[in-house]
Amino acid sequence: MNRREILLAPIVHVLGARPNFVKAAPVISALRTAGAGQAVIHTGQHYDARMSEVFFDELGLPEPDVNLGVGSGGHAEQTAALMIGLEREFTSRSPALVIVYGDVNSTIAAALVAAKLHIPVAHVEAGLRSFDMTMPEEVNRRITDQLSALCLVTSPEGIGHLAAEGVPVSRAHLVGNPMIDTLLANLDTFDTAAVRAAHGLPDRYVLATMHRPANVDVPETAAALVRHLHGVADLADLVIPVHPRGRANLLAAGLADHSGVHILEPLGYIDFIAAVRGAAAVVTDSGGLQEETTILGVPCLTVRPNTERPITITHGTNRLVTFEELVPAARKCLESGGRSADRKPPLWDGHAGPRIAEVIMEYLGD
Repeated sequence: MNRREILLAPIVHVLGARPNFVKAAPVISALRTAGAGQAVIHTGQHYDARMSEVFFDELGLPEPDVNLGVGSGGHAEQTAALMIGLEREFTSRSPALVIVYGDVNSTIAAALVAAKLHIPVAHVEAGLRSFDMTMPEEVNRRITDQLSALCLVTSPEGIGHLAAEGVPVSRAHLVGNPMIDTLLANLDTFDTAAVRAAHGLPDRYVLATMHRPANVDVPETAAALVRHLHGVADLADLVIPVHPRGRANLLAAGLADHSGVHILEPLGYIDFIAAVRGAAAVVTDSGGLQEETTILGVPCLTVRPNTERPITITHGTNRLVTFEELVPAARKCLESGGRSADRKPPLWDGHAGPRIAEVIMEYLGD
């Protein structure tokens, strides 16, 4: 494909959930600078404006060319609806390349449809592995990598994971982390004092996010989690923007019944990271937040038995904890005053977007 054809045949980005938007912004910007034709498909997997539309405004993303409006549903129902809508869009647009991000249902749906239509796929954030096949995200990321012509890897261990699964080395490219590009580009806009004032937050608090199925889907497990979160709130005020997933179970278990717990609606990217930046510690089961706290130097306690981002432990501020370990670990963080990461992961330098664009343009040119 020559340069004129690259400019005319659009590169299609498929975005569906909050982390996708944060990762895509620097990639779209760098490809725009390279002169590539692009289109953005918003699947509507996150249909709450606070979980999706606000990110387009804050991150300078172009308005989506189409919003499929898929919404929520079971894995099979949601993925099927995504595939039907994406097949229609890919067929009408005939893209030169489909770019997918992360490990959500939109990611795997787009990769499957593109593969069946013989459209090459580039997977941003390839090679991450938790080795826990009970996680829907692990299933999505493994299959997506097998279907991708370009596996764009955020940290060195991902190259080894892909090689062990038989992915040819020519398809794997270590490019760094575009989520960190977005974080570093917006550092001056993260106003912690303004967020505290807007939401009536204290000067010292622990910020929490919880949405993993293993933690919130079963009422008994959610209730156990709430007891331990209340234990953290006994040590310091706990601020928790409640994700739509798990909201009912967490609130039913009495999450709001502690005077030290501050329940917030989901925040936009700028306000959320400002709140993270000002936290004494973070308690989470999120993947991306492990990365963001690593760069911000905020102690992070990840309530999971594993992580697909071990580099946030070896090079960052992250620690895995069980429910029972959560309160003692939080106490230690609060007593020590936290620490900044001694080392930053390689290529988490704010230039992943241009490296990704370079790989993609070279691939399409070849």
